[in-house]
Amino acid sequence: MKVGVFIPIGNNGWLLSETAPQYQPTFELNKQIAQSAEHYGMDFVLSMIKLRGFGGKTEFWDHNLESFTLMAGLAAVTTKIKLFATAASLVMPPAIVARMASTIDSISNGRFGVNLVTGWQRPEYSQMGMWPGDQFFSTRYEYLSEYVQILRELWTTGKSDFKGEHFQMDDCRLSPRPQADMKVICAGGSDAGMEFSARYADYNFCFGKGINTPKAFAPSAEKLIEATKKTGRDVSTYVLAMVIADETDEAARAKWEHYKAGADQEAISWLGGQAAADTKSGSDTNVRQMADPTSAVNINMGTFIGSYATVARLLDEMAEVPGTEGVLLTFDDFVPGVKNFGERIQPLMKSRVGADTPVPSRVAADQPVAA
Repeated sequence: MKVGVFIPIGNNGWLLSETAPQYQPTFELNKQIAQSAEHYGMDFVLSMIKLRGFGGKTEFWDHNLESFTLMAGLAAVTTKIKLFATAASLVMPPAIVARMASTIDSISNGRFGVNLVTGWQRPEYSQMGMWPGDQFFSTRYEYLSEYVQILRELWTTGKSDFKGEHFQMDDCRLSPRPQADMKVICAGGSDAGMEFSARYADYNFCFGKGINTPKAFAPSAEKLIEATKKTGRDVSTYVLAMVIADETDEAARAKWEHYKAGADQEAISWLGGQAAADTKSGSDTNVRQMADPTSAVNINMGTFIGSYATVARLLDEMAEVPGTEGVLLTFDDFVPGVKNFGERIQPLMKSRVGADTPVPSRVAADQPVAA
């Protein structure tokens, strides 16, 4: 199973809590995380794009770096790990994204790919006068389909004359072209999103679900398999999940309860209100899950809580779901989280046997596995 890190390009990572680790996003922080992930043989790092946060007492995601420029910097200070930036397709023309991607491909010697998002949080774009209206919710994947076709044409042929409803290219040129096949990611959970991924993406990301329920996302993976039967393309599932680990199951659970006790209710309410604004398409499955008040303290992503051995076992179970190629991890505290994954969790994972993992011999293989 492939393993990536969803690096904290926004403040406080993925915990909307006053009692969780509080930090600002900086290049130095993300460099340390990316280099550590590379050191431990992890496969990729991915950065999101967020243009407006949720506010609240923690000012959650009010402070963000920009994805492409961050990944260009990380490309220059890493050598092996793959890098993915996120394109906010509503405000970044495809020809510009194609050129930026080609540039980072050059910096990284072919280690770069692009995550495409349609945009679902209206204030991110209306603050700049660039929200196309709420009808966009029902047509966003049509827009994105034209967008990705232009990207593919420019990357593969160096030119595009694409004519569509949303884009009109006139002998558009790109040179130099990427030296490596440019991989495209999407995170489609709705029927339209899955159809898009099956037709145009290389990987589809979905949310894990629940606490220590590693196979709960299986219906999403099966949905993608069925969608790819119609397109005849090989598109695999990657699962977004959080790891909260410690020496024992009890210690890890205590952390989780501490974070929940400090939930930033104001920021959580903002998230719910933005997700509810999509009345045209019923909202994407992933967005609805993010805004579910059940456990929005970590945006309701699937979470593995336990000892290092428990988390290793749960990740191995996740890898057993058909169509699953990898996992995209977040941590409650990223710097020690990546280190502990590399030294204490990864060596215990059967699904990571053979990973290029320089770890010390002191790995705690005797950690108890919780039932």
